[in-house]
Amino acid sequence: MTIAKGDRLPAATLSRMGKDGPEPVALGDRLAGRTVVIFAVPGAYTPTCHSAHVPSFIRVHDRLRDKGVDEVICVAVNDAFVMDAWGRDTGALDAGITMLGDPEAEFTEAIGMRFDAPPAGLIARSKRYSMLVVDGVVKALNVEASPGECEISAGEAMLDAL
Repeated sequence: MTIAKGDRLPAATLSRMGKDGPEPVALGDRLAGRTVVIFAVPGAYTPTCHSAHVPSFIRVHDRLRDKGVDEVICVAVNDAFVMDAWGRDTGALDAGITMLGDPEAEFTEAIGMRFDAPPAGLIARSKRYSMLVVDGVVKALNVEASPGECEISAGEAMLDAL
């Protein structure tokens, strides 16, 4: 079943790079009592993700915070090492975006956002989306029709929705 507006996000453990290497992140703990924007990409360093999606959230990060968003999280079906390197390379970490990996696509599958694109070598990846989550409940959800598009899930579109 695909997650929808009004649904509560399922419990999930994602990963990030800590001081001593990869560490688990309980998503529910990050969402409890907070307003969070989550955006997901098919893969770190892939063309649209790298040149459009992440930069869009870097551009609007401070304005999202000004509108009451406590945290902006980027999720990809990649490991913590890749997400950390990509966050550094794009400037996302410096901008304050939290880069979380879903290395086995467990969260992605649980919310019905998995897709496969064998010709591009993308297996068990996430559809491109953004969502506004308040205290664990999805208040807005923007899913792109194609993984190569970045319009309705872009940072500016989320900013306009607030």
